[in-house]
Amino acid sequence: MTVKKNKTQGIGFFEKYLTVWVLLCMAAGILIGKYFPDVPAFLGKFEYAQVSVPIAILIWLMIYPMMMKVDFASIKNVGKNPKGLYVTWITNWLIKPFTMFGIAALFFYVLFKNLIPADLAKDYLAGAVLLGAAPCTAMVFVWSHLTKGRPAYTVVQVATNDIIILIAFVPIVKFLLGVSDIAVPWDTLFLSVILFVVIPLTAGILTRTLVIKKKGEGYFKDKFIPKFNNTTIMGLLLTLIIIFSFQGDVILGNPLHIVLIAVPLIIQTFLIFFIAYFAAKVIKLPHDIAAPAGMIGASNFFELAVAVAIALFGASSPVALATIVGVLTEVPVMLLLVAIANKTKKWFPVT
Repeated sequence: MTVKKNKTQGIGFFEKYLTVWVLLCMAAGILIGKYFPDVPAFLGKFEYAQVSVPIAILIWLMIYPMMMKVDFASIKNVGKNPKGLYVTWITNWLIKPFTMFGIAALFFYVLFKNLIPADLAKDYLAGAVLLGAAPCTAMVFVWSHLTKGRPAYTVVQVATNDIIILIAFVPIVKFLLGVSDIAVPWDTLFLSVILFVVIPLTAGILTRTLVIKKKGEGYFKDKFIPKFNNTTIMGLLLTLIIIFSFQGDVILGNPLHIVLIAVPLIIQTFLIFFIAYFAAKVIKLPHDIAAPAGMIGASNFFELAVAVAIALFGASSPVALATIVGVLTEVPVMLLLVAIANKTKKWFPVT
């Protein structure tokens, strides 16, 4: 099977053209903000504890279907072949957040110093930190499928990663934002994790358990989950329209900044993928474990990053804009890494 065919299988229509939809939503949101300013003004009235209620609802729609897919019972298989998990955990939590911080700081504060004002550079760095501290969960299943990854092992990688997010996300973000001289209250961070991880995760686990108990696992995987196939993407796109309706003035005033933000994010994605991928090669992991290990670190749980950025800094903040650029670059870059992984399969031992 050729790489070209792999690219078109296992990824849905909306996911495949996600970058296009993001660009369209960006344009729609900017136009709404410019020509229909009463719309974002009206939506801005619905807030609780500085969290936009309409955006919170849409973000739950994004995250909830993904959480239903994670089988936490698979964690019992962790001990059977832990090397791939070590690569995933070390890359995601001991390397990725800190390289993201370093690369973003280098570009925003040094290389792009004359192009980005200091106050915006700090905000863009905060957005990059939120992306770096949120390794991917759901889309990894797509990337794993496209690289013929081992499905059961990918499930374990994702399940354990979700558990670590609950423990490590807040202190890592707090530490790196503190280093960046950005004050963020602990309670706000914890509230964000509760709202956008704990609640949808709990709802997903309960839904999965109840549906499987009542209808069986076959029904859950083959009929129930497909009902939500487009819910996540539609929730994301509607969220982006609202966010960009708030962001119109910032974007129109700084169109070049979209490109400038994308540069370190793309470099970080390639760096993290190859760190994990080559580590897997060195310890002689099979390709169907190595490829997903690289993918889960390289891609981001951008839904969580967007949600937390909005909760902490507001939908109209440059921080939220930086996380949205992460969404913009995600799919094309990851598809390129899928192609690289498929072409280098011969590097790994045959199982």
